[in-house]
Amino acid sequence: MSGAGGGQAEIGATRARARQTLVPAALFLLTFLTTTASGAIQRHPGADFPWWQLLFPVNAIRPISDGLTYSVPLMLILLCHELGHTFAARAHHVQASWPHFIPLPPLLGFGTMGAVIGMRQVTRDRRKLIDIGAAGPLAGLIVAIPVIAYGLSLSPLVALSPGGWIEGNSILYAILKVAIKGAWLPNGVEDVLLHPIARAGWTGLLVTMINLLPIGQLDGGHVATAYFGNGYQRFARRLHRALPLVAVVVFAWAMVLVHRETRGTDRWTIGDAAGIATGAAFPWIVWWGMVALVRRASGSADHPPVDSHPLPRSRRGLFWVMVAIFIAILMPMPMRMSLAGAETAPGSPSELAPRLIHNRPVAR
Repeated sequence: MSGAGGGQAEIGATRARARQTLVPAALFLLTFLTTTASGAIQRHPGADFPWWQLLFPVNAIRPISDGLTYSVPLMLILLCHELGHTFAARAHHVQASWPHFIPLPPLLGFGTMGAVIGMRQVTRDRRKLIDIGAAGPLAGLIVAIPVIAYGLSLSPLVALSPGGWIEGNSILYAILKVAIKGAWLPNGVEDVLLHPIARAGWTGLLVTMINLLPIGQLDGGHVATAYFGNGYQRFARRLHRALPLVAVVVFAWAMVLVHRETRGTDRWTIGDAAGIATGAAFPWIVWWGMVALVRRASGSADHPPVDSHPLPRSRRGLFWVMVAIFIAILMPMPMRMSLAGAETAPGSPSELAPRLIHNRPVAR
């Protein structure tokens, strides 16, 4: 009887190990499909498709190979980010899963919500915690920065036209554009039209920024808790509640920007400006909601407690490196519509160019 019981236990353990490998692999492949489809959609602006293809608009995706120049670099950035966490955890003998990618329908966002790793129990050791929390963003940025630089070298400068979309600027992203294009962009007259590789790198920066928000069990929450200790949780709760206030500030600033862009023209209307500003501020509401959902799902509003041992000097230095990185990649306004530029004739290259990277197909 004991032999039979042992055999059943071994079979159960084998199945559990298989699930631990097969589920992440399946999610990786599915996310690779949705990001490739998202990239292909961006290359086929204005494509028509029936309403029943809304979750996966085949007519707008074909040929799907057009999306590989976006999906391959993006998945590489995300994979390096998550493997950074995994390998750091295992180096510290903390049990961690392989990355679980989160696919999204290709018409929603970027085809993915990123990825997560699972730890059976978050370590109480502050030195280990800051290493694990910082390893992901650092590994992802090592790939994202050259991806952006190469992608920008392939991206042309185009004249701005009203109704085009502008991706968010950060200090690092703006510096890369100055280094490669020789100008601070957008400058009210022209902007860079992102090649899919550049768009993938920019998306990697955005995902890294979101992960570094110093709240809860995001990477930034791990790093901040490791540095400040358990008392940080009170501030983290207040910071989470303040995210809608950040949205209000972004809304107000977007209104100012739209007013500046339309000065001396007849394009300004309060309704259009409010609509543009709402879209610019909305991501902060989304992130507030996502953190709230994660907190509810985990059953706790706080980061798990850590020990009271102080961090060594090297890890205190690592904390300030991560603070500098967060400031460098912070995008207060991740995306917004612009009303800058001159009116152009419909169908002209300058009229189409600013919209190509952001246009969506139309459902019938």
